Amino acid sequence: MSANDKNPKTAREAQQQKEVHRSNLLYGAIGVLFLLLAVAVFVWKSNVIQKHATAATLYYSAETASADGSSSASSSTAEKTKLADVSVPQVNYYFTNVYQNFLQQNSSYISYLGLNTSSDLRSQTFPGDETKTWFDYFMDQTLTQMSSIYALNKAAEAEGYVWNDAMQAEFDSNMDSLDTSATAAGLSATKYLQRMYGSTMSRSVYEAEMKQVILASHFSQSHNDSLTYTDDQLDAEYSASRNNYDVVDYQSVKINGAAESTTDADGNPVDPTDADKAAALSAAKADANAMYASFKSGQSLSDLAEANDKATFTNGEAASYSSSVLMDWLFDSARTSGDSAVLADEDNSAYYVVTFTKRYRQDYKTVDVRHILIQPEAGTIAEGEDGYEDEQAQLKATAKSNAEDLLARWQAGGATEDAFATLANENSSDGGSNTNGGLYKQIYQNQMVAAFNDWCFDSSRQPGDTGIVETDYGYHIMYFVGTDLPYWQVKVTSTLRDKDFGDWYSGVTAGYTGVAADGAKYVG
Repeated sequence: MSANDKNPKTAREAQQQKEVHRSNLLYGAIGVLFLLLAVAVFVWKSNVIQKHATAATLYYSAETASADGSSSASSSTAEKTKLADVSVPQVNYYFTNVYQNFLQQNSSYISYLGLNTSSDLRSQTFPGDETKTWFDYFMDQTLTQMSSIYALNKAAEAEGYVWNDAMQAEFDSNMDSLDTSATAAGLSATKYLQRMYGSTMSRSVYEAEMKQVILASHFSQSHNDSLTYTDDQLDAEYSASRNNYDVVDYQSVKINGAAESTTDADGNPVDPTDADKAAALSAAKADANAMYASFKSGQSLSDLAEANDKATFTNGEAASYSSSVLMDWLFDSARTSGDSAVLADEDNSAYYVVTFTKRYRQDYKTVDVRHILIQPEAGTIAEGEDGYEDEQAQLKATAKSNAEDLLARWQAGGATEDAFATLANENSSDGGSNTNGGLYKQIYQNQMVAAFNDWCFDSSRQPGDTGIVETDYGYHIMYFVGTDLPYWQVKVTSTLRDKDFGDWYSGVTAGYTGVAADGAKYVG
């Protein structure tokens, strides 16, 4: 050993240095650990992980023939091909739209459906299926929609159907609406999107997905519009299914034969017995027979119904067929003008007294019109408060004046239909037509609100006619394009198109599916 090895002081100093070194290594390791944790927390809060996580995967499954070349379903196999991984914000775009559309379409029935919009969808069992939550239901709808949009975009690409000016106009309009809404909410567009679609949403993802949806929609509509039919095809469909297209005029009185509930001595409701039900139905039958006799002697059904508190009068005009006791009788091929009868509808606890006027197909021509809707601005005074009526009158007067000025500007600028269409796209508040020049085609009678309808179907109306019509929506600057197909042909064409378009759509989207991935836990 050396002299230093034998020196206790030197040995102790060496030991202390080793301990200090170990401490430095330990605290260094702890420091690195805290640094890693800090980075992880930062990454998590920044949503980097959630943004890039795969929430769904899209697949295409094509049936391939078996080795012997047989094409039967029993001998074919499904070959599954992975198409794309879909990120959380992309899935959230569709999920949110599916969810909000459901709420909008079922706003009056949400509570009856058992959906609590203020609670986590994953914690709520879907009605009728204990293995499924409301989140599962909406996710299934989302996956179906996503795979269909992907399929339509692929089909459009294969057919050379590309982005066009109409799509760009729709996209620009939607983005302008987004920016306007964000500004009104005091938020940036990105923050507004994140409030709507979740914290992972970005403007670039929103724009990309919207473009996919717009292209798919226009591509589908283009195919639908391309479906045309000859007169022979229309006549053949009409002849084969006249009940679907004819309408009838008639008058009827429905006499309610349902027994009423009673109450016991304590005021509790008591359901009617079978005997009570039979007695009530028998009374309705007697009333119907008596009413029918009076009708045959010359009294009007409307007057007879007014005298009976269980009777409801209907003056049926252009009524369409539906499977029921009343409609089955009215649409019987043996029916002739003036026929009348008493009809028993015991399944619905009722009797009818009915008289048939006529059966016919609607040969009148539909019309095509363009319009520009000018709506009054929103007021600042609440309904019921002082000054409300005066403010509303002023706002309406301003809207009317704006409509008159716009019509005068169009008239002074050459008054062409194309110029009117341009003004409609630039000025109309009607979201249903302000990207296609304000055009509504094949309008049928009573499709639109009364004043709009009456202007369109004025017997003196000629192509190029203009005018201003007031409705509850505001002031409509009207342009009459002309007449279109007879309404019965429009209905037949619609039926054929629905079938053929459905077949086409099923073919285009067949085999495309979406499957939820681990990142789906960040969706919603």
